[in-house]
Amino acid sequence: MKTFPRPRVVVSKCLGFAPCRYDGAMISDELVRRLKEYVDFLPVCPEMEIGLGCPREPIRMVFAESELRLIQPATGKDLTQAMRQFAEAFLGGVGQVDGFILKSRSPSCGIKDVKVFAGAEHETPQQLGRGFFGGAVLDRYPDLAVEDEGQLSDFRLREHFLARLLMPAEFRRVSRDA
Repeated sequence: MKTFPRPRVVVSKCLGFAPCRYDGAMISDELVRRLKEYVDFLPVCPEMEIGLGCPREPIRMVFAESELRLIQPATGKDLTQAMRQFAEAFLGGVGQVDGFILKSRSPSCGIKDVKVFAGAEHETPQQLGRGFFGGAVLDRYPDLAVEDEGQLSDFRLREHFLARLLMPAEFRRVSRDA
């Protein structure tokens, strides 16, 4: 029986690893749970890493002074620079990874469906975008398997993601053994 190397996957920590969501919850994600036997996960919560507690006041992406910012409306804190610095440091030091499973709709981890507001006080989102950490992942790793847990409920997307996830790890093994 053929054995495959274990891919290294960065995963949002709230997806079954720790109760670190803004509301103190943890999400039980079936795919992540099932992959634990086959994948070496590297859990991360960018919001906790920049010093936000748990539970915490929610953060949101807003347009301020003609640019996208990461703001905590209840406190008025602008977390943009802290999140950018964390993303750069983490992604620069994470080493070899084969993919990412990130939390959908998160202002930090979301990769496409994050609500963007015209200002911190606005209640209706103006558009959808990428979270600060999720966007940095997509910029740095455009060829890796990167998906959010919501999209992975779609069979075809999940199948494509898994194929893209296993290929780099298998290629490294074949190259090493050659």
